[in-house]
Amino acid sequence: MTIRQREIGDVVVLDIDGKMTGGLDSEVFQNTIQSLLDGGKYKLLVNLENVKWINSTGLGVLIASFSTVQKGGGKLKLLHVSERIESLLAITRLSTIFESYGREDEAVASFA
Repeated sequence: MTIRQREIGDVVVLDIDGKMTGGLDSEVFQNTIQSLLDGGKYKLLVNLENVKWINSTGLGVLIASFSTVQKGGGKLKLLHVSERIESLLAITRLSTIFESYGREDEAVASFA
């Protein structure tokens, strides 16, 4: 899994590429989230467009990151959630927790 960061105004977009399956990748993801919060970045958008696979550990990483951001006074939202991942979020009822968007401009505007 690779993570690229870019900023649109005061929103940080994290473009994820590859699989979210835990291990070292999950540690890198969580460290990235914490580093952004420590740097005063509280509006985070996780772009899952290029995530090929996510398992229960990957979902756990998203939940932990959501919780960390929320406790830090920020917001974490999802972008370009595939049908498969959306199905997993629905089955686990995580779709009631995460805000997800199909268009980047709408997602960025939702932070205002």
